[in-house]
Amino acid sequence: MYLTEEQTAFVDSIKRMVDRHIAPIAAEIDESDRFPEELVPIFGDMGLLQQWVPEEYGGPGGNLTLLCLAKHEIAKVSMACSILAGQNSIGMALPVLHFGTEEQKRRFLPLSAKGRTLTAVAMSEPHCGSDVAAMKTKAVRDGSSYVINGQKCFITFGSVAHWVLLFARTSEGRGVDGISAFMVDTKTTGFKVGRNERKMGLGGVPNVQLFFENMRVPLENRLGEEGQGFKACMHILNLNRPTVAAASIGLGQGALDAAIAYAKERKAFGKAIASNQGLQWMIADMAIQLEAARALLFECTRQVDMGDFSQLSMMASMAKCFGSDVAMKVTTDAVQIFGGVGYLKDYPVERMMRDAKINQIWEGTNQIQRIVISRHLLGREA
Repeated sequence: MYLTEEQTAFVDSIKRMVDRHIAPIAAEIDESDRFPEELVPIFGDMGLLQQWVPEEYGGPGGNLTLLCLAKHEIAKVSMACSILAGQNSIGMALPVLHFGTEEQKRRFLPLSAKGRTLTAVAMSEPHCGSDVAAMKTKAVRDGSSYVINGQKCFITFGSVAHWVLLFARTSEGRGVDGISAFMVDTKTTGFKVGRNERKMGLGGVPNVQLFFENMRVPLENRLGEEGQGFKACMHILNLNRPTVAAASIGLGQGALDAAIAYAKERKAFGKAIASNQGLQWMIADMAIQLEAARALLFECTRQVDMGDFSQLSMMASMAKCFGSDVAMKVTTDAVQIFGGVGYLKDYPVERMMRDAKINQIWEGTNQIQRIVISRHLLGREA
C-alpha cells in the first residue's frame, strides 16, 4: 500500500522498536505467559498506548490508520505484543471522547495521554457473550453513586489494568436499552480479580475473571446517560474492529515471510522446496489474500480518518471478518510449508497459528460480523 512520508517514518520507527524490544522476547512471553510490563513505558513514550488522544488533551493526536499500521507491524513478530498498542484507546480514550462530558474529557484524557495507564473493557459474562442483552451485572443508583454487583469473564488485561470500562444493567426489562457504561478505578473496594485463564494462544496477554461485590462507583464516572451503554459499546467496537484486522493481517504477513524464507532454504529431493509448483501456488494464494485484506482494512481506516462513519459498521465488520479468516488460513498454510518442524515450538509459525484463532472469536465472532454485514445490506428485518 502507498504510505505518505510521515507514515513511512512512523512505520520505520515501529520496525526499529520491534527488532530491539519485541523480537528477542516474543517466544519467551508465549512460553511463560508473562505480561511484558517492560514494554509499557516503551509503547507509552512512542505514543502507541494513547495513539488516539487528541493533542489538546496532551496526546499524540493520531488516527486509526496510524494505529493499524503500528499493530500490523508489531504483529508480524508478536500478535500478543500488538494487542498492547492502542491499549487504552478502547478502554478509555474512545469512550470518553465519544460519550464523555467535557469535564470527563479533561479528567481522563490527560491521564490516558501520559502513556502509562492500562485499561480493560468488561462486557462478557459467563452466560453472556454475543448476547449482550442477557447481561446480569447490576448497577443500582444510591444517592451520588452506583452500587455494582456481578461477574465478568474473558477480560483482556483485566489483572493489570488501572481503569476498566464496565458495562452493567441499570434497568430491568429493557434489553440493551437498560445497559449503562462506567469508568471504574481498579483500586475501588469490591473490585476483585479472578483466575487468569489458560489459553490456546496469546501467551503474555492476561485474560481474567472479574468480580464486583458491593462496589461503589461515583455518579460522575458514568459515561453518557443511563441506558446509553450499549450504544457506546457498539460504536467503540466498530472503531476497534479494524485494529483486530490489522493485527490479523500483520500476523499473517509474518507467517508468510517466515514460510518464504524457509522454503528457499529447505531442500528435498536435491532442490529447494520453493521450486515445487504446488508450494509456489500456496505462497501466491497467501500473498493475494493478505494483500486483499490489507486493501479492505485501509479503505475502512481512510473513511474513518476522513470523518465518514456512514459505512463504519459494515466496513469494520468486513475488515475484521475477512482479515482474521485470512490470518487463520495463511498461518495454517505456513505450518504446512514448514512440514514437521512447523509443529515444533522451535519455529514461530505454530505460535502464529495458535494466536490467529482468537481473532475469529473476540470483538464479535465472525458469525456475528456476517450478521452485521448482511443486515446492513438487506435491512434490519432480514
